[in-house]
Amino acid sequence: MRKASSSLVRQSQHLCKASFKRSLSTATQPAVQITTLPNKIRVATESSPGHFSSVGLYIDAGSRYETPETSGVSHFLDRMAFKTTATRTDAEMSTAVHMLGGQIMCSSSRESIMYQSSHFHQATPNALSLISDTVLNPSFLAEEIEAQRDAAFYEVREISSKPDMILPEVVHGVAYGNKGLGNPLLCPEDRINSIDELALRTAMKEWYRPERMVIAGAGMRHEELVELTDKYFSSLKSGPLVTSSQSQTRTAPQVSPHLLSPSSPAVAKSLTRAASYLFPNAALDGAISRNPTYTGGHQFITDTTQEFNHLYVAFEGVSIHDEDIYALATMQVLLGGGGSFSAGGPGKGMYSRLYTHVLNHFPQVDHCASFHHIYTDSSLFGLFASFVPASSGLRGGNTPSQILPHLVHQLSLLLYTPIPEEELSRAKNQLKSSLMMALESRAVGVEDLGRQVLVHNRKVPVTEMTDKVDLVRPEDIRRVATRIFGPQSGNKPTVVCMGHEETGAWEDVFAKYSVAAP
Repeated sequence: MRKASSSLVRQSQHLCKASFKRSLSTATQPAVQITTLPNKIRVATESSPGHFSSVGLYIDAGSRYETPETSGVSHFLDRMAFKTTATRTDAEMSTAVHMLGGQIMCSSSRESIMYQSSHFHQATPNALSLISDTVLNPSFLAEEIEAQRDAAFYEVREISSKPDMILPEVVHGVAYGNKGLGNPLLCPEDRINSIDELALRTAMKEWYRPERMVIAGAGMRHEELVELTDKYFSSLKSGPLVTSSQSQTRTAPQVSPHLLSPSSPAVAKSLTRAASYLFPNAALDGAISRNPTYTGGHQFITDTTQEFNHLYVAFEGVSIHDEDIYALATMQVLLGGGGSFSAGGPGKGMYSRLYTHVLNHFPQVDHCASFHHIYTDSSLFGLFASFVPASSGLRGGNTPSQILPHLVHQLSLLLYTPIPEEELSRAKNQLKSSLMMALESRAVGVEDLGRQVLVHNRKVPVTEMTDKVDLVRPEDIRRVATRIFGPQSGNKPTVVCMGHEETGAWEDVFAKYSVAAP
């Protein structure tokens, strides 16, 4: 009897463990349902328990679609969200937004415009009603546009005075020849007064089509969100494809756009959310391919009022659908970096190369880090440093020509020296944990779902991404480094410097370390 009882206990324990494993698997990989409505708008939901719901509209649009004649439109569409509509006055819209009891916002970036809300479960119909109203029925009153012009002038001046915010924009402009991905996120000052109702409506007519939209949600039944989407968005009709000299059919990426956060800050929190690591979007079924025009180049911005010199070095990386994206993302974590003072320990990347090789040896360097901006058909990979200028008179100051060799040397080490297995393992673990921890936020998870469905019509499980990160080997790092900035890569560097002194003969530095071919 005791033996039978003991056997039952062991069997019960085994069943409990199996049940726990199944529940853990379900919890880490929630069920995703996707429905395409007759007008081609896609609805995606992810079952994840919680006290709040999140819902968002994600549109394949953004600054990279702008032309010189439409530059700045994305910025203003972002700013004109949740204003007066054909059915609500500005006051009524504000009251409705506050009644949600949550957060609702609009954000534009290079490859997307999104409208997203987090709220109590019962407020989902109201949230979708507000999003549809501001997207389908905007009034674009002259006085509201004028108010946003004043705000835009202030914002451009404010951000332009902050090197850490404006220089990533300058780097994009130099890297991509001020076209496509090189278009600015912020409306250029000379374009602010040109943005009017006609410009906004023209852009919306071109971009805001159902085949370029995904509505994603969590915290509600899939059938409920499908019904609400049909109720509020069925009036949208899919239109003919837009053709241009840069248009071509593109195969949908097969990896998640949610791969890695760029180290550099977003231009403005309202333009690119804290979840700015969720990068690319692209509509399927014959959507426009953007054809990146990476050019590389050099730009020096004289500003003797700056406390530090700022130096950026970048190269064109691989696109989001290239299998080498995982090795390149791991490489960025391997280089790591950050500020000269950082509370915390190894978990914050204190063992990364830019900390151990640069920041710990050169106290005059205030900040040194890697960055990686990932897009559907390209990416921008590189390093930057902020340091005390030699002309400041402070002891230990440096010129950009003295710091540039240190940055290029770090790249050359990836090309010509073995990658220790232990160091690579640490970088891979850090990358995997950052991917998984980011999805702990429901709002981030819904944004991730919406963008992935917009990219390739499915949700890529985070386990699929972490499995591919696990496959990265030391030889992969060296191979991809050779591909991106090796002397035979044909890839030209992008070098941007702001501050007191110029970079000098920067081409000679790359030649000395056999990095790229300026």
